Amino acid sequence: MKAFIAAVICTAAIGVGAFYVLHAQQKTVDVAFSTSGARVGDPGYNLVGMN
Repeated sequence: MKAFIAAVICTAAIGVGAFYVLHAQQKTVDVAFSTSGARVGDPGYNLVGMN
């Protein structure tokens, strides 16, 4: 029983840690694809961006 509880706690800790790491690295589409070859305009106009 102790091993199961330890596994659940470790899984939850890894999941929370992964959430924060991935959330910090995530970029919006208007920032990620801001090269001259991509057609990304005003985020409010073409439905990409923060909203």
